[in-house]
Amino acid sequence: MLELLELLELQTPLFGPVSLTLTRGECVGIAGPSGAGKSSLLRAIADLDPHAGTARLDGRDMTSFTPAQWRRRVQLLPADPEWWLARVGDHFPRRLVEAARRLQLPDGVWDWPPERLSSGERQRLALLRALAREPDVLLLDEPTANLDADNVAGAETLIRESREARQVCVIWVSHDRGQLTRVADRRFILRGGRLVAETEQACSSSR
Repeated sequence: MLELLELLELQTPLFGPVSLTLTRGECVGIAGPSGAGKSSLLRAIADLDPHAGTARLDGRDMTSFTPAQWRRRVQLLPADPEWWLARVGDHFPRRLVEAARRLQLPDGVWDWPPERLSSGERQRLALLRALAREPDVLLLDEPTANLDADNVAGAETLIRESREARQVCVIWVSHDRGQLTRVADRRFILRGGRLVAETEQACSSSR
């Protein structure tokens, strides 16, 4: 399989250095204690926070992209997504109407002001907004934390379908280890600033 995303000695005061390679369509899950730097890692990959080291997409260094080009292809879905335009639909390059129905969102939600949305509706719509932009890499920071079980399953299915159809690669941060077991091809713990493969963690704990 072809490599898509490479992290090369990526580092901030909160974590690192981190080096990791993801192939097309792969999902890497990251867990770890609060404050370990998981969100900071995603923001550094998205080139939103200052950092040492770099990342490459299809062999091209992030410095060869404009910030807008990089963030279109490497899309971050933060834990608390922002809404800044008058109507929900104004935030979307295209509307994923059928996907919205599958996530139990009302048909008229596109014309609502963002202030009308519940936390769960905001989270589901933010996921649809990220998918509508058709990124190559999707960085997910607790994307289903405010959802009930049915909508968690629906969100996981939509993300899996995007991985399969478009070979999107995903880095998925979650406190829910059961979820990461379901969705991720490889799983890591971020602890002490370093990424440790879950298999290595298990071996260390058994000694």
